[in-house]
Amino acid sequence: MSIFDKTIVSIPTWRLMSESFKNWRGMQQSGGRRIKRSLFIDAGGVRFLTSEEEQRLSQVRLLTDYMTRKRNELDAWNEAQGNVAELSANRRRMTNIGTFRAYALAYLQSHPQIQPNMTCMVRQMQTTAQGVPLEIYCFTRTTAWADYERIQGDIFDYLLAVMPEFGLGLYQQPSGNDLRAGLLPASLPKLQRTLSAETTEP
Repeated sequence: MSIFDKTIVSIPTWRLMSESFKNWRGMQQSGGRRIKRSLFIDAGGVRFLTSEEEQRLSQVRLLTDYMTRKRNELDAWNEAQGNVAELSANRRRMTNIGTFRAYALAYLQSHPQIQPNMTCMVRQMQTTAQGVPLEIYCFTRTTAWADYERIQGDIFDYLLAVMPEFGLGLYQQPSGNDLRAGLLPASLPKLQRTLSAETTEP
């Protein structure tokens, strides 16, 4: 059997009876190749949208219908609560992560290289220590590996770049440089006191 690196692998006959193997023919015949990858959102950036942000995002073409529909839904719900809705915790409001999720879905649905007749969704997964995962789940129109990787890369490049428009960012574990940058300001006063004491000694 020839594999991706052009080498040949021999499989013992008994393993064909005892183990399962993935057959890619169904994917090739379906006309779509699956994208299933998550963006890990920094939970510290999740918040409610301000009135100014709602107005600005309402002008985004892919969000216009969503913002109008969501605003009407929330206004009707809050109005039905009566006076208790005056308290912030009793009101329903739009969040930046929910709005970004709606934008990402609309972007995928309008993308010319995404299969319109196959499952397409953006779903929020269980929160982890690495942030809030938003899973992108859709199928490309092509099954060719190189083209698939290009399309997938373009989609995630764009979503990563547009995320700050919603006040969001990816979770990223601190590197050595991050730790040094964070520790250095805290250590400077102690270092200055030490140097000062050394220079004043007789």
